[in-house]
Amino acid sequence: MRDPARILVVDDVADNVEILRMRLSSLGYEVTTAFDGEQALAAVRDQLPDLVLLDIMMPKIDGLEVVRRLKADKTLPFIPVIMVTAKAAPKEVIAGLDAGGDDYLTKPVDHGALVARVRAMLRIKSLHDEVEVLNRGLEKRVQEQVAELERVGQLRRFLAPQLAQAIVSAGNEDVLKNHRREIVALFCDLRGFTSFTETAEPEDIMTLLDEFHGAVGPLIRKYEGTLDRFLGDGLMVFFNDPLPCPDAPERAAKLALEMRAAVQALMPKWSRRGHRLGFGIGMAQGYATLGRIGFEDRVDYTAIGAVVNLASRLCSEAKDGEVLLSGRLAAAVETFAELQELGEREMRGMARPVAVANLVALKATVITS
Repeated sequence: MRDPARILVVDDVADNVEILRMRLSSLGYEVTTAFDGEQALAAVRDQLPDLVLLDIMMPKIDGLEVVRRLKADKTLPFIPVIMVTAKAAPKEVIAGLDAGGDDYLTKPVDHGALVARVRAMLRIKSLHDEVEVLNRGLEKRVQEQVAELERVGQLRRFLAPQLAQAIVSAGNEDVLKNHRREIVALFCDLRGFTSFTETAEPEDIMTLLDEFHGAVGPLIRKYEGTLDRFLGDGLMVFFNDPLPCPDAPERAAKLALEMRAAVQALMPKWSRRGHRLGFGIGMAQGYATLGRIGFEDRVDYTAIGAVVNLASRLCSEAKDGEVLLSGRLAAAVETFAELQELGEREMRGMARPVAVANLVALKATVITS
């Protein structure tokens, strides 16, 4: 509410208007005037007063209709209206309040009653304005939080929750723009899944995939890997992007071993159902181009490059229970991991043979969680 408060006095009798104007001006209020209902409506919309003193009996549009229109106008802020009537009869007062008036005064207007009612209505106006400010602030905050939740929800499709939250909290998504970075890429899938789907019922396939994803998904989150995509019975995960981590090879190795253990724990149950499946993993370290791909309604974050292709080829080569590593990645984890050197192997799509190692376990001195 402005200071001093602006009060609109409306009466078709000029002397009445002047008396109220002088009394209110002497109290320090800014006073404007109108002499009929049409002028009153125009003045309220133009001036947005903090309070209206409105005579009931006026030509053209009476005070009751004026207050009805004002209260029905959703474009106007809350403006208290004191109905001024020459009739003190309860019926007249009730009509004014029922039309939307907030208080009333009777003519001739008593100065003490005028001061008390004006101050009371302006206090209510001030409190209402404060609430409106708080509500607008709350509404804005809620909108910001909803937008933040939507952004977090979008980012969580391919990021660990803590990373998604960090990006949103930072206020920009520059880290998701196309860029080049060294990563560790991990592919995994179920051995024998294609044969399984040829004879299994669709419900059995979906149940098995739910169990598989439910076992390995939380582990990806645990080690803060970036889930690139689901590939039916397989997954692609990479480390050191979009936010860098100095121990990407170690995280990838721990994730691979825990994923293998989690799936192996499911296999007895699958076997009892007649499902004969295995599990293999391939991992490689190298540079890739990373960024968002897609269109407005669907965006993914992915890695493209030879390191991704190599990890995929290693996964295809892995036998049940094997975690095959490229030579570069094997060198990065040999200080804390037990490896089985497998020599060089020809890989489809690779110009030269690739050094390959099998990740057996972590060394006893390494803490696995």
